[in-house]
Amino acid sequence: MTGSPVLDAGGEAEDAGSNEALARRVAKLERINAALMAHVERTMDQQGGAYALFQTAIMLEGRVRSRTEELTSLMKSLEGSNAALQAAKDEAETANRSKTRFLAAASHDLLQPLNAARLSLSALADLAPGPEAQTVARQVERGLQTIEDLIKALIDISKLDAGVVLPVIKPVRLADLVAHLETSFRPFAERKGLRLVTRTHDLVVATDLVLLQRILQNLVSNAVRYTEAGGILIGVRRRGGLCRIDVVDTGCGIPEEERALVFEEFFRGTGEGEDAGGPGLGLGLSIVQRTASALGHPVRLHSRVGRGTRMSLELPLADLAPDAQAHPAPVATTLTGARVLVIENDASTAEALERLLRGWDAEVESHRGLGGVVDSLRHGMRRPDVMIIDYHLSDGACGLDVVDHLRRERDWFTPVIVTTADYGLEVGRRVVEAKAELMHKPVKPAQLRALLAYLLA
Repeated sequence: MTGSPVLDAGGEAEDAGSNEALARRVAKLERINAALMAHVERTMDQQGGAYALFQTAIMLEGRVRSRTEELTSLMKSLEGSNAALQAAKDEAETANRSKTRFLAAASHDLLQPLNAARLSLSALADLAPGPEAQTVARQVERGLQTIEDLIKALIDISKLDAGVVLPVIKPVRLADLVAHLETSFRPFAERKGLRLVTRTHDLVVATDLVLLQRILQNLVSNAVRYTEAGGILIGVRRRGGLCRIDVVDTGCGIPEEERALVFEEFFRGTGEGEDAGGPGLGLGLSIVQRTASALGHPVRLHSRVGRGTRMSLELPLADLAPDAQAHPAPVATTLTGARVLVIENDASTAEALERLLRGWDAEVESHRGLGGVVDSLRHGMRRPDVMIIDYHLSDGACGLDVVDHLRRERDWFTPVIVTTADYGLEVGRRVVEAKAELMHKPVKPAQLRALLAYLLA
């Protein structure tokens, strides 16, 4: 009976140890389980995030693809628009060049018969005895002059718009140019009872002489046309490193609402008087603005209605002295007996010119080109005192070829007048290089006679 308690105590002790070990194992398993659960949860979270990223990537890829397709479509549309714009630009440039070529060709074809008509009219006026015939002749002359002015103005605008007018900038002495303008326009001013005054300084500017002269001729012509009383002033003054040329008139002035329009084509002011010499073409100031823009010379307008207008042109001063510029004055001399060689391929113009020259008592020999001259030389043609040669002959020949042949083969350095309906700068340069005088068609008989008299003297 005494052993039983001992056995019970040992069993209890053994059971207590077993429970303790089991508790430790359970706790260990719980820790392992918790760790596994945490690992699984982390794995699930990571898998869930990757899936979300995958879904986002798919969505973004779709958006990128859509935007790329839109951008590609837009680029193709833009390329098509650019191609259409380029095609339109090329077409416009081609049309502009065609217009310039057409006007150049048309002007030659129009000016040729106009030239013949003017020469014939001058010869007719010399034969017409009565005042009524002289009046009719003057009316026809004014009509021809208007046609000529319109053709020349359209040619000028076409060339300026096409950008084919390339200024040749050289030193120009303004005193000589202003004196030439005064001589040219004084008779027109005096005919209207106006005073023409010039105030110049001995300034030399950098510009193109021919283009500047054209600008000032238009400005002075407008001033005379729109002035009924008072006068016109051509003034030149220094302004710092610049020179300012003013053409001032005491005419009707330009209303403020018209000042932005006077440089537009075919715009004619409302204040033109009846004695202005007929309606203007409305192209003068448009040519002025285009030409001044090509030269880089700003044009400014100041006007007061009823008081007058001032047109100002600013030019840079030149550093170098200009080349010698001669403006020959007509020399009074007779044409009687003068031998004149005429080279003109247009039959009507040649006939009219021959008739006019013979009416001035000159001896005339006329040919259509170099071939006729060569044949005449074989038959003993005498050296002419002066030659009047058309620049453009048949089959693309140039009248200067006749000049070169006579100088080379016969050593005849006879004075030459080259006539042409081509107002291109290249023609002018070639004529100058040939040391010849240039007259644009339609030829004015009075100017031709004055030039012949000067050359023969």
